[in-house]
Amino acid sequence: MSGERHRDDSYPSWLAGELLLLALLSAVLALYASYPSLPNTFDLPQLRLALDTSIALASALVAALTGVRFSVDARRADLLMCTGFAVAAASILTFEVIPALGGSLIAQPEAWSALAGRIVSAALIAAAAFSSGTVRDPDRTLGTAFVLAILSLFVIWSGAQALAETSIEKSGGGEPSISLTVTFSLLALLYLVATVGFGLRYRAHNDDLDSWLALAATLWLFAGLHFVFTPLLPGRDVALGDFLRLLACGLLVVGVWRAIRAAEFGRAVAEERARVAREIHDGLAQYLFALSTHVNLLRTGADPEIALPRIEEAAMLAQQEARFAVLALSSAGGSAPFDSALLRYVEFLCADGELEVDVEIDPDIRLAPDEQIEVFRIVQEGLANVRKHARADRAELKILQRDGRRIVCVRDDGDGFSGELPPAGQGLKNIRKRTASIGAAFTLSSEPGVGTTLEVALRG
Repeated sequence: MSGERHRDDSYPSWLAGELLLLALLSAVLALYASYPSLPNTFDLPQLRLALDTSIALASALVAALTGVRFSVDARRADLLMCTGFAVAAASILTFEVIPALGGSLIAQPEAWSALAGRIVSAALIAAAAFSSGTVRDPDRTLGTAFVLAILSLFVIWSGAQALAETSIEKSGGGEPSISLTVTFSLLALLYLVATVGFGLRYRAHNDDLDSWLALAATLWLFAGLHFVFTPLLPGRDVALGDFLRLLACGLLVVGVWRAIRAAEFGRAVAEERARVAREIHDGLAQYLFALSTHVNLLRTGADPEIALPRIEEAAMLAQQEARFAVLALSSAGGSAPFDSALLRYVEFLCADGELEVDVEIDPDIRLAPDEQIEVFRIVQEGLANVRKHARADRAELKILQRDGRRIVCVRDDGDGFSGELPPAGQGLKNIRKRTASIGAAFTLSSEPGVGTTLEVALRG
C-alpha cells in the first residue's frame, strides 16, 4: 500500500513543483521583456568558453550514462537521448569550444553550425519523449546511431555555410536577423514538446528519470525563449540563457545517475528473488516432493512400518531445511546456525550406514550469509555425487583456513578416475555456478583407486 501511495502522490507533487518553476521563469522572462535596458548579455569570452566546455562535458556524460542504460534495457527512448546528447556535446566542442581556444571570434559558419547542432539535439530529445518499445540488437544499433551523429555534423557544417551567407548577424544598434529569431523559436518549440512529452511519460509510467528530463527541458525552453527576445549567435558574449542551459545539464546528470542507481537496485532485488526461488526449488521443494511421494505410497497400500519412518525423516529434513534457509538468507552473521544445519544434514545422509563422513569445521571460520547458503548447497551436491557415483565407504568434509584462504574440501575414497575429467553432470554444473556466484575458485582432482577431491577456495 505504501508503494501505491507513493506512486499516487509523486506526480501531483512534481506537477506542483513544475508549475512553480514555470511561474518563476515566466516572471523573470517577463521582467527582461518589459525592461530591455536591463543587462542580459556580458562580453566575457573566457567565461563563455568555460560555460561551453562545461555544457559539452555534461552533455557527453549524459550521453554516456544513457548509453549504458540503453545497453542494458535496449529502450528506444534511451537510444534517442544518447544520440541527442552526443550530437550536442560534439557540436559544442567542434563549433564553439575548439574555434574559441585561440582567443579569436567564432566565425558565422561555426556559429550557425552550433545552433544547427542544438536543433538536431533538441529534436532527438523531443522524439525520445514520445518513443516506446525496445530494439533487438542494442550494441549494433548504438554504433550505427553514433556513426549517423558524426555524419550529421558534416551535414550541419555544409548547411551552415550556405545559411551564414544569407543571414545578417545582430550588431551595434541594428535589428536581430529573422533567421536567428526563427531558429531560437524553433528551439524553444522543440523543448516545449519535450517538456510536455516527458511530463506525460512521468504521469503514465512514474519513472523518476522522466521527471528530471521534464525539469531540464523546462530550463532549456526558457533559455530558448530568452534568446528569442535577445537573439545572439554563439561567440564572445554570455547570455542569461547560457546559465539556464548549464543548470539543465547539471540537473540532468544527477537525474540520469539516480535512474541508473535505481535500475541497479531493481536488478539486485530481482536477482535476490530469483536466488531465493532457486533455494526453495533446490532444497525445501525436493524434500516436500519426497514427503508427498511416501504419503502416496502409503495410501496405495505400502507397508506402514517402512513408509512411516521415511515420512518422518523427510518431514524432519524439510523442517531443518526451512530453518536453515531462513537463517542463511537473513542478514545475521556468524556460523553457528550453518554448522548445526550442516552436521544435521550429514547425520541424515549417513543414517543408513552406506557412507561414513568425517566433518571438521574450523570454529574461527566466518561465512557471509550469501556464502553460507551456497557452501551448504555445494556440500550437498558434492556428498550426493559421492553417494551416487564414487562407490566410496568414507568421505571427509573440511572447512578450514589454508595459507590465509578459507577452504571447503570434500574428499572420498571411491573409485576415482584418470585422464580428462568426466562429462560434467548437472551436479557439477550447479557447483560451478554456485562457486562463481560467491567469487570463489573451484578445483576437482582424482586418482583411480584412491578417490576424488572437490575443493572450493572462498574469496578473502
